[in-house]
Amino acid sequence: MRDTRPFLLATDFPELQRRGLSTLQVNLGYLCNQSCSHCHVNAGPNRTELMDLETVQLVLRVLRERQISTLDLTGGAPEMNPHFRYLVSAAVKQGVTVIDRCNLTILLERDQTDLAEFLAAQGVTVVASLPCYTEQNVAEQRGKGVFQQSIEALQKLNTLGYGREPDLALNLVYNPNGAFLPPPQQQLEQEYKIRLFEDYGIVFNQLFTITNMPISRFGATLLAQGNYEPYMQLLKNHYRREHLQTVMCRDTVSVDWLGYLYDCDFNQMLEMPMYTPSEHIASDRRSHLRELLQNDLSGRPIAIGDHCYGCTAGSGSSCGGALD
Repeated sequence: MRDTRPFLLATDFPELQRRGLSTLQVNLGYLCNQSCSHCHVNAGPNRTELMDLETVQLVLRVLRERQISTLDLTGGAPEMNPHFRYLVSAAVKQGVTVIDRCNLTILLERDQTDLAEFLAAQGVTVVASLPCYTEQNVAEQRGKGVFQQSIEALQKLNTLGYGREPDLALNLVYNPNGAFLPPPQQQLEQEYKIRLFEDYGIVFNQLFTITNMPISRFGATLLAQGNYEPYMQLLKNHYRREHLQTVMCRDTVSVDWLGYLYDCDFNQMLEMPMYTPSEHIASDRRSHLRELLQNDLSGRPIAIGDHCYGCTAGSGSSCGGALD
C-alpha cells in the first residue's frame, strides 16, 4: 500500500497554536471487527495493537489531575480493548463526559451482547458511524451486510433510550463515499432523520459530516486511482481561513495506544509527533501522556501538513462534524 505521508509534510498551511486542553481523544487500539475503505487508521480484525492497563490507568490520572472534561474513545473498535469498560466506568465516576466512537456492528458481536446496556447505564455519548442511509453506499464503504446490522444496532440503542432521553445522546457520522467534500451538514441531517425514521423508526440527535483525509487506506486508494493531486487541489480550493479558530487540534490531544501524544488523530496516523513541551520545536522525540501531568499546552505550536486542508475545506471538518 502506497503512503501519502511524503507528499503531505511540506505544506503552506497556516501556522496554528494551542489554546489549552479540554478533550483527551484516546485510541485504545487498531483491532476492529470491520475493515472500511475510508478508514484512516487501517484498523481491522488482524490488528493486535491494544492499550494496556498501565496506560489506561495513566489516562485516568491525567483526566483527574488536569481536570479534563471530555474523554473521547476511538480505535479500531475501542470496545474490543479488554480494559474499555473499566476505563469508561472509572472516568464516569470522576465526572468526565465519555464519548464512544462506535461502528454499531460491534454491539451485535457474540461477546458484546450487553455492550449497549453498559453504555446506557454509564450515560456514555455514542457517536456512531453510518456513512449513508442507503444500503448500497454503506456496503461499498464497509462491506456487505453491515448496513442491516447497523440498523439493528441503532434500533437497539433507541430501545434503551438513546436519541430519545436527554442524557443518552446518539450522534451519527457521515463520510463521503469517494474523493469529494461532504454536503451541508444541516441539510444532510434532515435527510437522514426523515429516511431513517420513515424506513426503520430510528431517531438520533445530530449528524456529523467528516471529510475523508488523504492518508492511510483512503490516501493509498487516491494514489492508486490517480486522484491524489485532484483531491488535494479540491481541498485547497475550498479552504476557509475562519475555520482556523475552531479546528479540534487547538483544544484536543490525541493519544495513541502506547500513550504517545499527537495534535490530532490524523497526525497520529502520519507519525507526526506533538512539539516537545520544553523547546516548543518540532522533534523526532515523541511526547508521552505522563508529560501532561507537568506541562501546560497553551501556546504550543501545532504540527501541520497538507492534510490539514481537509479540516478547513468547505463547511470544515472535525470529530464533532462541520465547523460552520
